[in-house]
Amino acid sequence: MTPPTAFKITRRSTAVVAAAALAATFAVASTPRAASAACTPDARDLLMTYQPADHTVTDASYFLARLTLANGDRRCSLAGGWTMYFSSVRQPAAVLTGAAGDIARKQLADQGLSVARADRAQSGDFYALKPTGTFTPVATGERRKIDMNIELWATHKSDGPGGWSIAYGDGKPRWVPSKTLLDPADPKQTKAFSGDVRPVQSAATRFAENTSGRRQLTLQQRILPQPLSATATGGTVRIGGSSPISAAAALRGEAGYLKSALRDVATGGGAPISLRLDPKLDVDRDGKADPEGYTLTSSGKGVDIAGTDRAGVLYGIQTLRQLIPAAAYKTGGAGTVAVPRASVADAPLFGYRGLHIDVARHFETKETIKKFLDLMAFTKMNRLHFGVTNDEGWRVEIPGLPELTGFGSKRALDLPEKNALHQGFGSVNDLGGGDGVGGKPGGETEANLGRTPAYQSFEQSMSNFVGKGTGHYSARDFKEILAYATERHIEVVPEFNFPAHARAAVQSMERRYQRTKDDTYRLLDPADTSQHVSVQYYNDNLANPCIPNTYAFLTKVMTEVGKMYADAKAPLNRIHLGGDEPPGPPTGWWSGSPACQKNPETAGKSGEQLADLFFTKWNGIAQKVAKTTAGWEDVTDPARDLRLKNFAPLPWQNVWGWGREDWAYRFANEGTPVILAHATNLYMDLAYNKDPDEPGYYWAAYVDEKSTFTYQPFNVYANATETRWGGPVTPDPNWVKLTETGKKNILGLEAQLWAENGKTPELREYQAFPKLLGVAERAWNRRTPGTAEMPAAWDVFNNTLGQSTFPLLSSYKPVGLRGEGVNYRVPLPGAKISGGTLTANVRNPGLAIEYSTDGVRWRPYNGPVSAGSAVLTRTRTADGRTSRISPVGVPVWQGGTAYQAGSLVTHQGEIFTAKARTTGQAPDLSPRSWRLLQ
Repeated sequence: MTPPTAFKITRRSTAVVAAAALAATFAVASTPRAASAACTPDARDLLMTYQPADHTVTDASYFLARLTLANGDRRCSLAGGWTMYFSSVRQPAAVLTGAAGDIARKQLADQGLSVARADRAQSGDFYALKPTGTFTPVATGERRKIDMNIELWATHKSDGPGGWSIAYGDGKPRWVPSKTLLDPADPKQTKAFSGDVRPVQSAATRFAENTSGRRQLTLQQRILPQPLSATATGGTVRIGGSSPISAAAALRGEAGYLKSALRDVATGGGAPISLRLDPKLDVDRDGKADPEGYTLTSSGKGVDIAGTDRAGVLYGIQTLRQLIPAAAYKTGGAGTVAVPRASVADAPLFGYRGLHIDVARHFETKETIKKFLDLMAFTKMNRLHFGVTNDEGWRVEIPGLPELTGFGSKRALDLPEKNALHQGFGSVNDLGGGDGVGGKPGGETEANLGRTPAYQSFEQSMSNFVGKGTGHYSARDFKEILAYATERHIEVVPEFNFPAHARAAVQSMERRYQRTKDDTYRLLDPADTSQHVSVQYYNDNLANPCIPNTYAFLTKVMTEVGKMYADAKAPLNRIHLGGDEPPGPPTGWWSGSPACQKNPETAGKSGEQLADLFFTKWNGIAQKVAKTTAGWEDVTDPARDLRLKNFAPLPWQNVWGWGREDWAYRFANEGTPVILAHATNLYMDLAYNKDPDEPGYYWAAYVDEKSTFTYQPFNVYANATETRWGGPVTPDPNWVKLTETGKKNILGLEAQLWAENGKTPELREYQAFPKLLGVAERAWNRRTPGTAEMPAAWDVFNNTLGQSTFPLLSSYKPVGLRGEGVNYRVPLPGAKISGGTLTANVRNPGLAIEYSTDGVRWRPYNGPVSAGSAVLTRTRTADGRTSRISPVGVPVWQGGTAYQAGSLVTHQGEIFTAKARTTGQAPDLSPRSWRLLQ
């Protein structure tokens, strides 16, 4: 431990040293010391901690948050003349109008502080905290508590602010380490408002929920998604990377894919494998060929895979990959592997089985996207909805419009946004430089305050600038992704989101105009006085539908995108138009635009009429390069007249009680093709459950793999059992039911992986798996269980994950890429203690449980065991990874209590173990006595 007198954090030092030294500083300097006002603390010697304190101060208007600003600098107090920058998904109440804003501004003023939007545009989630003339300096060793009202509620750590930095005077902002706390045992922190009756997840709630016992799985049940039929015929057959593969010339790509996949597990020879096409293949024997269907027969003679088409052959290969024992993936190498002799026949329920990946809010590399594409193919998904534009970033190069990526793909602490979009979601250029923030962490461990992040929960690194706010795909990168997807029979549906959520494009084209004075592609009317604010607080993200420039821009983009698809030899059958969340009421859309009033085509039209005109034109432009289009349900309304040619809406806002629960079925029944994208069950970025450490939001619901697996595409109301706040749902008798004719218009379904909290590839995988496995099951498996059959099917699914799928994913090798394994969510165990005896269970039978009485030594749990009154539990996977720790009976730390070495406590939601007899000081301030476990 660094002595207090030597406390100085350099860029190369790890934040564990910083945290320990900071704690030591406060332990020694319990009384704040005066310091010279001529110096300023090093930014790294500060620590900003955020914690919601009280949700009862109002009922769903705003809550009391507590910031603790700690000054660990041994020389300098923190006086005036500084600005702290940060992002917050929840608005500080001080920026609101009305009484709530007045109260919050006075609250801060009484503490010598003020807060306001930071950037020149006054748009978005970026704020500045400043001292006023009455601010009392924060002395060395002092921990200053700052009360701040924040709008609505914040019951997850993901709701907290992030991306803290400090600038002294006109100096360059530098990283301030930050920490987010939230105590699950304190109802004032976890109960959003009086109507929130959902309990916080705990070992006890999980113990009650984990009802699936271990069961013997049939061959059919071990495959995911489950095939129409699969019968083991007895014995095995050995195959390997050198097995002779016979295939027609048309299947050369599939044969190469299979050979590469087999070489990842065994390089030796083996029985021959035959790949063939049978265009008349009728898997379900209804007299018609089944698109994407296949049969697989493995026998002593080898393996035969027949597909109705090339995609069907690939899906037969994916089933063969699942027949390979997980141990073979783990070991790999020479020799062969044994797969069961079997007969499998299969075909999908839906032709559209999609995954939406948003790379606009946070960018992901082409390698990450390729891995997801291979995992999609492995689970028989066939559409990547690629969200490459939004307010916070434009991610694909468009030749001839360099500003889109030269400006619009970058985020920085750039208040006038001269060279980049401003900071958003607490991120700029990840942990790299050139973004206006100095002294950032040198790696994710330092950003995580000294602990290597496992991304099995919220990590402090998510508040400390981890996250790719900057990044884009060159035209070459994009074509490479398209080609990779095409090899796996996945169509890439690009989304260019307009007219709202278009800030990156609008502002990029403003920079182009400022540079060239050429308004050909300018997207706004500079004289427009319309005022509107989006859900994400943007006031300048709307493209104008009344000027020809907007359509010239869209035509240019579509032309270049069409060329990229042609160069990649990739199908471009659908383009997603976006269209969601226009800011404010329609009466405000372009109401102050002189251009709209001057244009004879738009003069006198209402906001909704202008939007309809825009989408009609945008649809026509897109369909010059693609056969069909799609867009969010916001584009139209079942009760309105607008219907676009060859267009499919994606209904998403089915939150129970919001009034749009039946839009999907109303569209389908009238004859409009529909892609289901319901937030209550298919939004994988939403938090798994109500545990403050679960990353993600919860605005629609909590979504886990049970949400996706139990989803019934033709009866979405079956899941309308409780509100997002845990209360009962009363189904509306007026909700439209899906007709038999309407069923034919359900093209399929699509999982959504939005990126606000997806700041690393590991987090993306955590959010997607195992949720995506439930989506794959519902999109492919023709036997959707009804409400009565669902509990038994759920038990089987839990066993499939625990016994088969998770072990495969642990050692999964994406074909043609480096690396292995998937960071799927490891479920926390359930547990209870009665009379000193620990009893535990896990959602997915087949996963191991461990327990510890001191947080240091872990033992395998094999059944009820005498363990005392306080125990820690966790789940372990086949590859040795563990879930986060789940405490059982662990007491809250009490000041003045003497604790012996090995004692377990929780403090402000964190778990500590005593390293030695304690001194009575709080665990987070006593590193000599306490070790932070989680």
